[in-house]
Amino acid sequence: MNPNKKRLRRTMMFLNCQKPGLIKDPYIYKPDSIMLDLEDAVAEKEKDAARYSLFHALKEINYRGVERVVRINGLDTPYWKEDIRCAVAGGCDAIRIPKTESAQDVKLVEEHVIAAEKEFGIPEGRTLIMAALESARGIMKALDICEASERLFGIALSGGDYTKDLQTHITGTGVELMGARQNMVIAARATGVQCFDTVYTDLDNMEGFKQDVETIHLMGFDGKSIINPRQIEIVHEIYTPTQKDIIFAEKVVKEIDDKKAKGIGVFTVDGKMIDIAFYDGAKRTIELAKASGVYKGDL
Repeated sequence: MNPNKKRLRRTMMFLNCQKPGLIKDPYIYKPDSIMLDLEDAVAEKEKDAARYSLFHALKEINYRGVERVVRINGLDTPYWKEDIRCAVAGGCDAIRIPKTESAQDVKLVEEHVIAAEKEFGIPEGRTLIMAALESARGIMKALDICEASERLFGIALSGGDYTKDLQTHITGTGVELMGARQNMVIAARATGVQCFDTVYTDLDNMEGFKQDVETIHLMGFDGKSIINPRQIEIVHEIYTPTQKDIIFAEKVVKEIDDKKAKGIGVFTVDGKMIDIAFYDGAKRTIELAKASGVYKGDL
């Protein structure tokens, strides 16, 4: 398995490949991933120019460890096949499929990714895939999509297109997205892939953005798509475990390891009843703290 499949992805920042100035140094803002966009952000007559810009950026720019995901054009357009060839040839880390509605969509893209890896001498399996769910059908097929490929590391909600398909609109309350969000998280957790929330477009309402991120964090999402560097710090802060959380997680892991060896199944930590079911969550807190650069323990 590609070791990057489970990497930390709290923020995924969209960047328009049509504008070279936007994609030359986004690593300075320290997002976990960047989304190099060949789809909606790029005008029809600029698709070739954007692809040219993308290839040279991937080849020539040191993104300092920031993951480079390329959003290709839709499978119903004449552009997506060349998008994949260009992105894979440039050495991108992953391909994002827009408007994914079936496992077959993922398999089709995977076939072309494999062909491009062979054509350009890229190590087999290096290029990962993620799927954007943007319709009612896509949401209903989330489980099938998550199981479609070993290369698939995650699914992402595209709220604007989804709410249009649902015949409603983005309200800012999250009510119209709740069903899709819950269904996606459940499908992702059932299959061991990651799950990412849609963008929040009101840049003048940072308090609303914070509340939105807190909601999806509590729901179990791995991270959020973003459109502006100002949003990065808020997401990372919410997704970074506090020292209190870390200390408690350490106690849980150590106590369970100790008690399990002694045949004890239930016990208390800081006055709370604990059993083996808490183990994976505590380990995840520690791993997230390590990935966030705030862990100073010895586990």
